[in-house]
Amino acid sequence: MKRDDMTYRPIDDAVIRKLHALLGEDAVLTDEDSLERYSRDETTELSGRPEAVVKPENTKGVSQVMRLASELVIPVTARSGGTGVTGGAVASMGGIVLSFERMNRIIEVDTDNLMAVVQPGVITGDIARAAVAEGLMYPPDPASIDSCCIGGNVSESAGGPSAVKYGTTKDYVTGLEVVFADGRVSRLGGKVVKNATGYNLIGLMIGSEGTLGIFTEITVRLIPMPAFTMDLLVPFDDLFAAARAASDIIRARVVPATIEFIQREATTMAERFLGKQIPFADAGAQLLIRLDGDDRQNVERQMERLWEAASAHGALDVITADSTATSDRLWEARRCLREAIVAESEAKEGEDVVVPRKEIPLFVARAKELLDGLNLSSIFFGHIGDGNVHVEIIKGKLSTDDWLRALPRAREGLYRLASEMGGLLTGEHGIGSIRREYLPISLDEAQMDGMRGIKTALDPLNILNPKKIFPEADSR
Repeated sequence: MKRDDMTYRPIDDAVIRKLHALLGEDAVLTDEDSLERYSRDETTELSGRPEAVVKPENTKGVSQVMRLASELVIPVTARSGGTGVTGGAVASMGGIVLSFERMNRIIEVDTDNLMAVVQPGVITGDIARAAVAEGLMYPPDPASIDSCCIGGNVSESAGGPSAVKYGTTKDYVTGLEVVFADGRVSRLGGKVVKNATGYNLIGLMIGSEGTLGIFTEITVRLIPMPAFTMDLLVPFDDLFAAARAASDIIRARVVPATIEFIQREATTMAERFLGKQIPFADAGAQLLIRLDGDDRQNVERQMERLWEAASAHGALDVITADSTATSDRLWEARRCLREAIVAESEAKEGEDVVVPRKEIPLFVARAKELLDGLNLSSIFFGHIGDGNVHVEIIKGKLSTDDWLRALPRAREGLYRLASEMGGLLTGEHGIGSIRREYLPISLDEAQMDGMRGIKTALDPLNILNPKKIFPEADSR
């Protein structure tokens, strides 16, 4: 296989024997069913067939695989849960898929230091539940929290609804054990809150999508669990009113744990999928808000200020929930949206541009006009508190040829629109394969050159997840 001036070695029987000797025969898969199963993540209509799948049990095994790959010049794609939506875990150049499904232990929940040490194959929801059992909280909460893994979250710098108050994955990683492209193992940071020791290599690794190093152990910060939470659903006639209300809520010194928006089209799709009525499904837009605090009185005071700001912008009503059952009912429409979309369309494209918070209504209006002009159906929802808009483009009854023609134009149009408004291509899902040609829309040449230099320094043979992030012409 050839990539620019780089020739990768095919995986033949001799290489398979070497992998067997390093990891054991049961840790190396080469049958067609397995190669097919590991050829895709959750990105629609994208696949890349690996030549072998390896499943190491520890850091030593990962290091040995990388030493062999470096020696023979074989591409390696790291994979945790395979729930990404930009092709980050797809083996674009064949080679080895390195799966972390056997490295799935929560090594420690350290209640003295408020830290957890975990392996990359741990499901993120399991970390959150282990923290709760100790009266603590791991705040990052991607929509796929019960299926995605922490390794992928760190690789993509994943976010979630709680980002508005608590931040994203990058704000909680304090330590990484990293295997570099040549197989060397290094520990970055640890159970420390502060770290001014040299360059911030941890920050560099977070969001690098497996192109700079492979994480084998992750240390994350935990925080005390709030004593009381309350969920609210606030309907509005339209998104402009909801967005203005969201800004005024935060201006009123109320910082919700989450503040999400859903437009009417998304709510009605969720209704069809669930087969039951959703509260205020006919409202033009809804805000889903979670408040938390030290006690009920504190949260109720927040709610009073929130309602004052929301009602000033025409809020139609408010539903409150302080029990798990009622809360689940309020959130079920938001949580099922991706499944609801898949149930209605054989293909879809999920975008997650980020714009300044106040620009969301204008962005949605102009994006809708753009997509309608391309005969593409779409729905909008997302994290209004931090400006992260999820645009789901739906193939529906469009022919495959028309879909494939329209999709690149839709992507570029959305990215340029976000850029015009001071935004960026992606807020939490990463670049991966499907967005790399558009990266120069958000990053200037100086930034691109810096990133290329870092990639070359840490992975001179371009064996770590090639054909990701960088545009085709310079993916080395």
